[in-house]
Amino acid sequence: MTVKKGYVATTKFLIASPTKVRPVANVIKNKSCSEAMAILENMPQKGAKLLKGTLKSAMANALNKNSKLDEDMLYVKEIRIDEGPRLKRIWFRARGRADQLLKRMCHITVVVDEKAGE
Repeated sequence: MTVKKGYVATTKFLIASPTKVRPVANVIKNKSCSEAMAILENMPQKGAKLLKGTLKSAMANALNKNSKLDEDMLYVKEIRIDEGPRLKRIWFRARGRADQLLKRMCHITVVVDEKAGE
């Protein structure tokens, strides 16, 4: 699990299934940060809101580390959705039976970098 060079932000232990967040992440991969933020603001999925916060943090990290950068110079270099631990809950059923309900968690890692050629 090596992270490429760039400015990184991670958010861990979010209660959302990684399989539901990954398609949202694939939409903004390799896009400019301002375009990615606009896309995420208009998506109805829960994962879009979670990704938006992590992307905003990665952009802030980049702007704080390098004062020469501007928001328009940044793009989403890498975005990774990893599986976290699962919360195990009991789901009571008929006739005294019970099923196990797994509440899945995910870890989001966003890497932003400045565009080459600028």
